[in-house]
Amino acid sequence: MARSERLLSLLQLLRRYRRPVSGQVLAEELGVSIRTLYRDIASLQAQGAMIEGEPGVGYVMKPGFMLPPMMFSSEELDALVLGMRWVADRCDRTLAAGALSTLAKVAAVLPAELRRELEESSLLVGAPLKRLAHDVSSDLLRAAVRAEEKLNITYVDAGGISSQRVVWPFALVYFEQARVLMCWCELRAGFRNFRSDRISDVERVGERYPKRRSTLLREWRKVNAVASRTILPESDSVGY
Repeated sequence: MARSERLLSLLQLLRRYRRPVSGQVLAEELGVSIRTLYRDIASLQAQGAMIEGEPGVGYVMKPGFMLPPMMFSSEELDALVLGMRWVADRCDRTLAAGALSTLAKVAAVLPAELRRELEESSLLVGAPLKRLAHDVSSDLLRAAVRAEEKLNITYVDAGGISSQRVVWPFALVYFEQARVLMCWCELRAGFRNFRSDRISDVERVGERYPKRRSTLLREWRKVNAVASRTILPESDSVGY
């Protein structure tokens, strides 16, 4: 690995840690000697990187430090392009526009060689088997999740029975053919998931719910030991 590549990898590695991490751990993850690791850290500090720490104590990079010229491996570029193309093709207009704008911004700051690789990527997104109609705006649902705001929804279950719910939305899950709003339901006094294509009406209550959405998500994970099996939109139990 070239030294410039190694220094970039070290910066990216430090960004993953919120607390000081030992030089030995960093050296092992990078596959270099501890002496080389110390030299690389000193070099980055001399170039202005906000890395705090010392041998025997550990190292941490201050939040907010921006990496120098943006660099990606081929696999990282593939993941970025494929992910943004999926969002642009599968999601609502607002998110689709955001995905395309993100790609354009990334392309603008990449070195010429990497920019060509991004623009010429041959990873494409196939057409979905079926697109479901949604009566409610995903923009509104995302805004409520961000604002940690209660919603008053009218939900129609798989049997066609309609019910009125006041819910605390804390996440919006995107499946290939459906979107699921994850909530705490006041009517059921528990966590419930609602397919957005079955929400016939929605109204913002204008009141924040009493917990943080991150707290609700942690509590939901504790309740659902195998999370991926509890929110499948095809399940008849979703939204009950």
